Amino acid sequence: MMLSMAPKFFLAAMLGAALLAPIAARAQQTPTLGEIAAREQQRRKALKAGGKTLTNQDFPKTTAPASSATGQTAESKAPQKADASAKPEDPARPEEPVKDEAWWKARISQVREDLRRNEMFADALQTRINSLTNDFTARDDPFQRARIADDRAKAVAEMDRVKADIELNRKKIGEIEEEARKAGAPPGWLR
Repeated sequence: MMLSMAPKFFLAAMLGAALLAPIAARAQQTPTLGEIAAREQQRRKALKAGGKTLTNQDFPKTTAPASSATGQTAESKAPQKADASAKPEDPARPEEPVKDEAWWKARISQVREDLRRNEMFADALQTRINSLTNDFTARDDPFQRARIADDRAKAVAEMDRVKADIELNRKKIGEIEEEARKAGAPPGWLR
């Protein structure tokens, strides 16, 4: 009778090994948190090395006159000088950057990256709010409930701020797209 059990046991062991092999292989392929952090650090270094950070010099300067409480502008209060005495602009520095494909892509990609980051943060905040809500309802101790309620209120306030940032980024993207359209930039430059 023992001999008839051996083939069944062997068959069951082989079937179990065949089912567990893909799970073990997938577990070996999953990167650890340290590996993910190292990749992210390398990605950020590559962005710093290859990308250009926009500064105030990259944008055209606006000359909006400051108004006082009396309604007079700063220009009307100052004595008028002759145009010949005004200092000429530095001829070596161009007034506006060249608005080529790279300029448009850099400009819109930065705003899109901010939008993506804020959306991910909003998702994480929503998960935290849901978790805190569940914890609040599961607790009986008034002290613990009060602490959880404070944490939840802070998370909700942060969520409101992040949602405002998301809307601002979406508005900026629309403004950049409209500006590019008016400037005659091809739509492909904004992708």
